[in-house]
Amino acid sequence: MSSSAAAASDTSVVPPHSQAFRLRRFANWFPLGFTYATLYMGRYNFNVAKGAIGEAFHFSKGQTGLIATAGFWTYALAVLFNGPLADKIGGRRAILVGAAGACVLNAVIGLLFLGHVTGGLLASLSVLYALNMYFQSFGALSVVKVNSAWFHVRERGLLGGVFGAMISLGYFLAYNLCGSILAKFSLPMVYLIPSLTIAVMALVDYFLVRDRPSEAGYEDFPTGDEAPDEAPIAAIAETRTAILKRVLQSPVIRVLIAAEFCTGIVRQGLLLYFPEFLKEVHSIAPGSSQFNIASTGITVGGIAGGLLCGWMSDRFFQSRRAPVAFFFYVAQVFALAIVGTASPALVPFSIGFACVWIFGVHGMLSGTASMDFGGKRAAATAAGLLDGVQYLGSGLTGFGLGAMLDHWHWGIWPWVLIPASCIGGGLMVPLWNARPGRHKDGH
Repeated sequence: MSSSAAAASDTSVVPPHSQAFRLRRFANWFPLGFTYATLYMGRYNFNVAKGAIGEAFHFSKGQTGLIATAGFWTYALAVLFNGPLADKIGGRRAILVGAAGACVLNAVIGLLFLGHVTGGLLASLSVLYALNMYFQSFGALSVVKVNSAWFHVRERGLLGGVFGAMISLGYFLAYNLCGSILAKFSLPMVYLIPSLTIAVMALVDYFLVRDRPSEAGYEDFPTGDEAPDEAPIAAIAETRTAILKRVLQSPVIRVLIAAEFCTGIVRQGLLLYFPEFLKEVHSIAPGSSQFNIASTGITVGGIAGGLLCGWMSDRFFQSRRAPVAFFFYVAQVFALAIVGTASPALVPFSIGFACVWIFGVHGMLSGTASMDFGGKRAAATAAGLLDGVQYLGSGLTGFGLGAMLDHWHWGIWPWVLIPASCIGGGLMVPLWNARPGRHKDGH
């Protein structure tokens, strides 16, 4: 048997890929990842504008937090339904639907501010942001669904790191670019420019992205996440309910769901409030050089964390995800303590340092582990569950943390986020040796 044939028959071995295949795969995942980055620009622009909206319309932190919660919880519910939908219609269609919807909703919000509409503004922004987040939910699902057919399990750790880097570019576009737009132009442009950017990338995806190698002129191949008795994907015709039920039967997925709830509290608890924290506590406003250091730190920290987490998983733990996630959760505790105690000169750097550990574990669990334990047949469903539960936790940081800050002010932030990091780390211990493809339940 030739080496290539042996590789093809052993699903635990990465099959050999030609240079032409690798180039076509790059042309598939790179536009997809960049589109996801622009979707982040049209999502986290709210975080940048949140303080300005509150000041302009006399909303408290709890009130603007309601807008965030409406979006977070809509996203959480949406991915539960849209995960199986993306598994059914394919990742390419999912990203096109999501990008089109986010493009339109960002434009509508921008036009709302441009028209100086004030009547029922809090309710209007809550509904529009919730609708935007519904379409945003297709982003992560489409990425996981498409890439699960193009990458072997043993290639996904580093891929998760690279994709984390591309997603972090979205934070740069949102916080740096939108922060500069807010400082130099007007509030409507913080929404209209992301809308245009998303529209351009949707057009690129239409021409370049394909769901499977066979749709781009190459052979499909075993990706190593198949259980031994798993039937060929072409022979499976499951309903969305059946897919969801099968994923929930995995004890590994159930633990990952609980961990991602904790991740949502920490991640959005930091991202949603750090612009106001910097401005109100340290007089660092969006668009300033120090604010750009903090927001660039999110990008750099996210890239470093994603690459480090993925590399460590593949290099030192034989593609096991839980051990690295545990260490990253522990590091979050120390990083958040630094954010709460850093001096004005150092606090912008501390934001990026915290993001190394927060984004690294988030990308590992919701991006890579969802592919591993969901498999090709249910990758988007698993990603949807993990991402959705993460946003359930995120919702608590909207009205809940906002109301706490209104009452107790900034002295409690970010200390109230640390318990969630501790719980997340503890949940990784029982999964220490979990790997995909061993049994039908995925562990």
